[in-house]
Amino acid sequence: MSVTATPPAGLEATLAARRTPEQLKASRALLWRDRLTSLWTPLIVLLVAYVPYLPLIEFVPSAASWAQPVMQYLALLLLVAFLGLIAWRLAVPRERILRGLRHDARELMEEIVRIHKRVPGKISAEASVRLAEQTMQVEDAFAAADAGRIEKETKALDTLATQLLGVYRKQDAWDLFSGFGKALAIAFIVRIFIIEPYKIPSGSMFPTLEIGDQVFINKFLYGVRLPLTNYVPFQIIRAPARGDVIVFNNPMQTDLDFIKRVIGVPGDTVEIIDGEVRINGEPQPRTLVKDDLVVYNKHDNIGWYPEHRRLYEEHLSGKVHAVLQDAPSARAEHEGPYVVPPGHVFVMGDNRENSSDSRYGLGTGAGVAFVPYGHIKGKAMVIWLSLGYGGWFSGLFDGTGLRTDRLFLPVR
Repeated sequence: MSVTATPPAGLEATLAARRTPEQLKASRALLWRDRLTSLWTPLIVLLVAYVPYLPLIEFVPSAASWAQPVMQYLALLLLVAFLGLIAWRLAVPRERILRGLRHDARELMEEIVRIHKRVPGKISAEASVRLAEQTMQVEDAFAAADAGRIEKETKALDTLATQLLGVYRKQDAWDLFSGFGKALAIAFIVRIFIIEPYKIPSGSMFPTLEIGDQVFINKFLYGVRLPLTNYVPFQIIRAPARGDVIVFNNPMQTDLDFIKRVIGVPGDTVEIIDGEVRINGEPQPRTLVKDDLVVYNKHDNIGWYPEHRRLYEEHLSGKVHAVLQDAPSARAEHEGPYVVPPGHVFVMGDNRENSSDSRYGLGTGAGVAFVPYGHIKGKAMVIWLSLGYGGWFSGLFDGTGLRTDRLFLPVR
């Protein structure tokens, strides 16, 4: 007595049973070829490289000496790859057409697979077999690189899917829409609780940060602020420390965000005497590096213009960073003492004579102003883009260009 074999259940199982090893290998090779030559691939590779880079430079600062050049060379290589892919597509329009047709066909195939997974057992084996056979016709058209045939077979698969999976296709469209909603929700969560970009609008943090630098800020290091509030329910890793460069919502002008360096933490007494910072009576040593450093500031009416400053290297509780000051100081010889209250920090800009910081009411001129912990958005980590004075294409944009020398520079 003969026994009729039962067709495997599900589209993927049916395809696996019918494809030859050679067909499977060819299909996968073509899929990976399309993935690796996608215009999205260079960006994805760069984003993946950022994942280990950010914690590396945050927790092992000395690694930046070699990690930053590696990231810069990688970015240059990926830019060349991106431009090469664009040139290839422009030079070979047939390839661009074939890629588009394969992309549309694969989206249809993925939809059919999703439906099978979502309603297991509700689609008959015969329907799965018919869909698998037509899917293989599409894949054969891929192998033949025949645009007309791919379009024809894909249309036939779409018609067959509507005939056999009509009601489920409507549900899948809603599921796909809800999937986009979930992706947007994840992006929102990342921006609110994990990492957020911030653009440097002024020269108050010269030379550490320049106008046009765009930095990533770590939003969970100190503790996550509840949305639409200035409340941090608990600390995650550590409290803000002296030397940290932070982005905060200005408590004196809550419609503005500022970026400054933490100079004093709760309980500290901060004084500035002849330009030298003193914490709890202890001078924070500084060394003159350059007597006349030229930096470029920007004004809405006149554009970029040079400023001359003295460049110092300052040691703040063992952390080394650069500061700019006039000679002699354009402000008071003795500022302070300022006693930092609990749950607050005292901040200053690295461009000491051109910074609306805690000494000057955070821009209001109303006396000393401290930054509450709850107003701190996060710690600046790395420059991910710099559109500042000079650089690539600056001649076309009134002096503003892409500063590749500042890409991936850790914020110290």
